[in-house]
Amino acid sequence: MNGAHDMGGVHGFGPVVPEVDEPIFHGEWEMRVLAMVLACGAGGRWNIDMSRFARENRPPAEYLSLSYYEVWLAGLERLIAERGKPDRVLRAEEVPAVLARGGPADREPIREAAFAVGDRVVTKNINPVGHTRLPRYARGKVGVIERVHGFHVFPDVNATGAGEDPQWLYAVAFTGEELWGPDGDPRSTVCIDAFEPYLDAVR
Repeated sequence: MNGAHDMGGVHGFGPVVPEVDEPIFHGEWEMRVLAMVLACGAGGRWNIDMSRFARENRPPAEYLSLSYYEVWLAGLERLIAERGKPDRVLRAEEVPAVLARGGPADREPIREAAFAVGDRVVTKNINPVGHTRLPRYARGKVGVIERVHGFHVFPDVNATGAGEDPQWLYAVAFTGEELWGPDGDPRSTVCIDAFEPYLDAVR
Protein backbone atom coordinates (compact mmCIF):
# COMPACT_ATOMS: atom_id res chain seq x y z
CA MET A 1 0.00 0.00 0.00
CA ASN A 2 1.04 3.62 -0.46
CA GLY A 3 1.22 4.46 3.24
CA ALA A 4 3.29 6.80 5.38
CA HIS A 5 5.62 3.91 6.20
CA ASP A 6 7.00 3.97 2.64
CA MET A 7 9.24 7.05 2.97
CA GLY A 8 12.06 6.14 0.59
CA GLY A 9 12.82 9.10 -1.67
CA VAL A 10 10.11 11.30 -0.12
CA HIS A 11 10.98 14.98 0.31
CA GLY A 12 10.13 17.17 3.29
CA PHE A 13 11.26 15.06 6.25
CA GLY A 14 14.73 16.56 6.59
CA PRO A 15 18.05 14.73 6.78
CA VAL A 16 18.51 11.47 8.64
CA VAL A 17 20.54 12.31 11.75
CA PRO A 18 21.99 9.17 13.35
CA GLU A 19 21.91 9.09 17.13
CA VAL A 20 25.42 8.81 18.57
CA ASP A 21 25.90 5.52 20.42
CA GLU A 22 22.22 4.74 19.90
CA PRO A 23 21.04 2.02 22.30
CA ILE A 24 19.07 -0.96 21.01
CA PHE A 25 16.15 0.11 23.21
CA HIS A 26 15.39 3.55 24.69
CA GLY A 27 13.31 2.18 27.53
CA GLU A 28 12.22 -1.05 29.16
CA TRP A 29 8.73 -0.70 27.67
CA GLU A 30 10.22 -1.03 24.18
CA MET A 31 11.79 -4.36 25.15
CA ARG A 32 8.44 -5.51 26.47
CA VAL A 33 6.60 -4.52 23.29
CA LEU A 34 9.07 -6.44 21.12
CA ALA A 35 8.80 -9.43 23.46
CA MET A 36 4.99 -9.37 23.30
CA VAL A 37 4.97 -9.18 19.49
CA LEU A 38 7.38 -12.12 19.21
CA ALA A 39 5.59 -14.16 21.87
CA CYS A 40 2.14 -13.64 20.37
CA GLY A 41 3.43 -14.17 16.83
CA ALA A 42 4.25 -17.76 17.72
CA GLY A 43 0.57 -18.40 18.41
CA GLY A 44 -0.43 -19.26 14.85
CA ARG A 45 -3.13 -16.62 14.36
CA TRP A 46 -1.02 -14.50 12.00
CA ASN A 47 2.26 -14.54 10.09
CA ILE A 48 5.09 -12.03 9.72
CA ASP A 49 3.55 -10.39 6.66
CA MET A 50 0.19 -9.92 8.38
CA SER A 51 2.12 -8.40 11.26
CA ARG A 52 3.93 -5.96 8.97
CA PHE A 53 0.69 -4.93 7.28
CA ALA A 54 -1.01 -4.37 10.65
CA ARG A 55 1.74 -1.88 11.51
CA GLU A 56 1.78 0.00 8.21
CA ASN A 57 -1.97 0.03 7.50
CA ARG A 58 -3.01 3.10 9.46
CA PRO A 59 -3.74 6.76 8.66
CA PRO A 60 -0.58 8.78 7.87
CA ALA A 61 -1.16 11.29 10.69
CA GLU A 62 -1.42 8.46 13.20
CA TYR A 63 1.56 6.55 11.81
CA LEU A 64 3.82 9.62 11.81
CA SER A 65 2.79 10.60 15.34
CA LEU A 66 3.92 7.28 16.81
CA SER A 67 7.42 6.18 17.73
CA TYR A 68 8.85 2.95 16.27
CA TYR A 69 7.73 0.64 19.05
CA GLU A 70 4.43 2.48 19.50
CA VAL A 71 3.72 1.44 15.89
CA TRP A 72 4.60 -2.16 16.82
CA LEU A 73 2.24 -2.04 19.80
CA ALA A 74 -0.58 -0.55 17.68
CA GLY A 75 -0.05 -3.33 15.14
CA LEU A 76 -0.26 -6.01 17.83
CA GLU A 77 -3.46 -4.48 19.19
CA ARG A 78 -5.00 -4.56 15.71
CA LEU A 79 -3.99 -8.19 15.12
CA ILE A 80 -5.54 -9.33 18.39
CA ALA A 81 -8.72 -7.31 17.73
CA GLU A 82 -9.09 -8.72 14.20
CA ARG A 83 -7.82 -12.27 14.63
CA GLY A 84 -8.27 -13.04 18.30
CA LYS A 85 -5.83 -14.00 21.01
CA PRO A 86 -3.08 -16.40 19.94
CA ASP A 87 -3.63 -20.09 20.57
CA ARG A 88 -0.31 -20.27 22.40
CA VAL A 89 2.18 -17.71 23.63
CA LEU A 90 5.92 -18.25 23.57
CA ARG A 91 7.31 -18.85 27.05
CA ALA A 92 10.54 -17.19 28.17
CA GLU A 93 12.45 -20.47 28.27
CA GLU A 94 11.42 -21.22 24.69
CA VAL A 95 12.75 -17.97 23.23
CA PRO A 96 16.43 -18.88 22.57
CA ALA A 97 15.57 -22.04 20.62
CA VAL A 98 12.80 -20.35 18.61
CA LEU A 99 14.99 -17.36 17.70
CA ALA A 100 17.88 -19.66 16.76
CA ARG A 101 15.57 -21.68 14.51
CA GLY A 102 14.21 -18.54 12.84
CA GLY A 103 11.45 -18.57 10.25
CA PRO A 104 12.97 -19.37 6.86
CA ALA A 105 10.93 -18.07 3.92
CA ASP A 106 12.70 -20.00 1.15
CA ARG A 107 10.80 -22.85 -0.51
CA GLU A 108 11.52 -25.56 -3.06
CA PRO A 109 10.98 -24.15 -6.59
CA ILE A 110 8.00 -25.51 -8.52
CA ARG A 111 8.86 -23.69 -11.79
CA GLU A 112 11.82 -22.15 -13.57
CA ALA A 113 12.85 -18.57 -12.88
CA ALA A 114 11.76 -16.08 -15.54
CA PHE A 115 14.94 -14.01 -15.24
CA ALA A 116 18.68 -14.57 -14.90
CA VAL A 117 21.66 -12.49 -13.77
CA GLY A 118 22.28 -9.72 -16.29
CA ASP A 119 18.69 -9.48 -17.57
CA ARG A 120 17.22 -6.00 -17.89
CA VAL A 121 13.82 -5.67 -16.20
CA VAL A 122 11.31 -2.95 -15.49
CA THR A 123 9.34 -2.82 -12.27
CA LYS A 124 5.58 -2.57 -12.55
CA ASN A 125 3.95 0.73 -11.60
CA ILE A 126 1.51 -0.74 -9.10
CA ASN A 127 -0.46 0.91 -6.32
CA PRO A 128 -1.89 -1.99 -4.30
CA VAL A 129 -4.25 -1.44 -1.39
CA GLY A 130 -2.65 -4.34 0.48
CA HIS A 131 0.86 -5.17 1.61
CA THR A 132 3.74 -5.04 -0.86
CA ARG A 133 7.52 -5.09 -0.63
CA LEU A 134 8.03 -2.97 -3.76
CA PRO A 135 8.81 0.59 -2.62
CA ARG A 136 7.19 3.50 -4.42
CA TYR A 137 10.47 5.07 -5.52
CA ALA A 138 11.40 1.93 -7.47
CA ARG A 139 8.16 1.48 -9.43
CA GLY A 140 8.20 1.85 -13.20
CA LYS A 141 12.02 1.81 -13.23
CA VAL A 142 14.50 -0.14 -15.34
CA GLY A 143 17.15 -2.19 -13.59
CA VAL A 144 19.41 -5.20 -14.02
CA ILE A 145 19.15 -8.56 -12.26
CA GLU A 146 22.21 -8.80 -10.04
CA ARG A 147 21.39 -12.00 -8.15
CA VAL A 148 18.75 -14.72 -8.05
CA HIS A 149 17.94 -15.31 -4.37
CA GLY A 150 15.68 -18.31 -4.87
CA PHE A 151 12.03 -19.20 -4.41
CA HIS A 152 10.44 -17.43 -1.42
CA VAL A 153 7.10 -16.83 0.32
CA PHE A 154 5.34 -13.95 -1.46
CA PRO A 155 4.48 -11.32 1.19
CA ASP A 156 1.75 -9.62 -0.87
CA VAL A 157 -0.40 -12.77 -0.73
CA ASN A 158 0.83 -14.15 2.60
CA ALA A 159 -0.27 -10.92 4.34
CA THR A 160 -3.89 -11.61 3.36
CA GLY A 161 -3.93 -15.11 4.90
CA ALA A 162 -4.49 -16.68 1.47
CA GLY A 163 -1.37 -18.84 1.61
CA GLU A 164 2.33 -18.48 0.86
CA ASP A 165 2.17 -18.37 -2.97
CA PRO A 166 6.00 -18.64 -3.32
CA GLN A 167 7.69 -16.62 -6.07
CA TRP A 168 11.20 -16.13 -7.40
CA LEU A 169 13.08 -13.33 -5.63
CA TYR A 170 15.80 -11.25 -7.28
CA ALA A 171 18.28 -8.54 -6.35
CA VAL A 172 17.75 -5.78 -8.91
CA ALA A 173 20.25 -2.93 -9.34
CA PHE A 174 19.16 0.57 -10.42
CA THR A 175 21.28 3.61 -11.24
CA GLY A 176 20.79 6.79 -9.27
CA GLU A 177 19.71 8.61 -12.41
CA GLU A 178 17.09 5.96 -13.19
CA LEU A 179 15.55 6.30 -9.74
CA TRP A 180 15.91 10.02 -9.12
CA GLY A 181 16.12 11.54 -12.60
CA PRO A 182 18.78 14.01 -13.77
CA ASP A 183 19.42 15.13 -10.17
CA GLY A 184 20.39 11.58 -9.19
CA ASP A 185 24.06 10.79 -8.64
CA PRO A 186 25.14 8.90 -11.80
CA ARG A 187 27.82 7.10 -9.75
CA SER A 188 25.32 5.65 -7.28
CA THR A 189 23.58 2.29 -7.50
CA VAL A 190 20.63 1.12 -5.42
CA CYS A 191 19.91 -2.60 -5.16
CA ILE A 192 16.50 -3.82 -3.99
CA ASP A 193 15.05 -7.29 -3.56
CA ALA A 194 12.08 -7.68 -5.90
CA PHE A 195 9.71 -10.59 -6.41
CA GLU A 196 9.00 -11.88 -9.90
CA PRO A 197 5.39 -10.59 -10.05
CA TYR A 198 6.80 -7.07 -9.70
CA LEU A 199 8.92 -7.39 -12.84
CA ASP A 200 8.58 -7.38 -16.61
CA ALA A 201 11.34 -8.05 -19.13
CA VAL A 202 12.83 -5.16 -21.09
CA ARG A 203 12.79 -6.26 -24.72
